[in-house]
Order: sequence, then structure tokens, then C-alpha cells
Amino acid sequence: MSKARIGIVTVSDRASAGVYEDLSGKAIMETLSAYLTSEWEAVYRLIPDEQDQIEATLIQLADEEQCSLIVTTGGTGPAKRDVTPEATEAVCDRMMPGFGELMRAESLKFVPTAILSRQTAGLRGSSLIVNLPGKPKSIRECLDAVFPAIPYCIDLMDGPYLECDESVIKPFRPKK
Repeated sequence: MSKARIGIVTVSDRASAGVYEDLSGKAIMETLSAYLTSEWEAVYRLIPDEQDQIEATLIQLADEEQCSLIVTTGGTGPAKRDVTPEATEAVCDRMMPGFGELMRAESLKFVPTAILSRQTAGLRGSSLIVNLPGKPKSIRECLDAVFPAIPYCIDLMDGPYLECDESVIKPFRPKK
């Protein structure tokens, strides 16, 4: 069985400039480490809010690095420089709008401003790309909501079999 490669992309002008530490990327890695019992390798990138650079990074992680899952954080709000969803849509073959719908619904349980979030998800080749919000606490809340569907999605794309610690998160797979 091949080791899963998971792209983790933090989109932040300030973190990429060294103004502050990238806590969001770290939160994704910690969450995935808690979820997954199968072997996986993080392919990490920290980039500014530049649409062409986000697109190039997503393409590289999907096409060259062969990441079956790419998780982004940041750039999903209404600010002028928040362009992660546009970059994701530009590089994807097909969109998976249910991810964004569920993440917003989950976040609305905690903050009324969840409706300002524009995160989405899509497929590029054999990669699932999922946009998460930028706050570490929101990252875990959103991943807890959508991750149960991710291993089966990757199965359907003939990707690596992701095994989870079911005491932490229980992936859904149809009964055989």
C-alpha cells in the first residue's frame, strides 16, 4: 500500500512574510495526525495571497507531487486579497460544493460570520482540494465536519486507502 501524500497549503501574506508563525498549517497537520493511522506524508507550502501563485502551487501538488488530498487554509473571506476559492475553481476539473456548504453550516453553530466564508472544494485529476478557513479553531471544527467523507472520496478516485483512529473520527464507507 502506498503512503498517502497530503498537500497542506497556508495562504497568508503576513505568515509567508514572516510577520507571524503559521499556526493554521500546524493545526491542519496536528488534526490529520490525530485522525490518520495509515502512513502519510505532508507536503507543506506557505505562500502569499496571490492567485497565480496559489494556482501554481495547487497544480504542482496535484500533478507533480501526486497528493491525493490538498488542504488549504486562508484566503476564503471577503477581503480583496482573499482569492483561494477562485484559484481552486480555476485549477479544478469538477467542483464539490457540498464541502463548503457543510463547513459553513458547521461554523454557523459557533459564529454568525460563517456566512462570510467562501471555502469550497474540487477535484483535479486524482486530487481532492479542500479550502478551510484561516483560524486554527475553525480548521478543526470544519475538518471534523467534512473529513468523514474524505477517505471514501479518495477511494472513489483510486487513491491511497486512508485508515483513521475511529475513536477520534469515523470515516464513512458504504458496507460492502
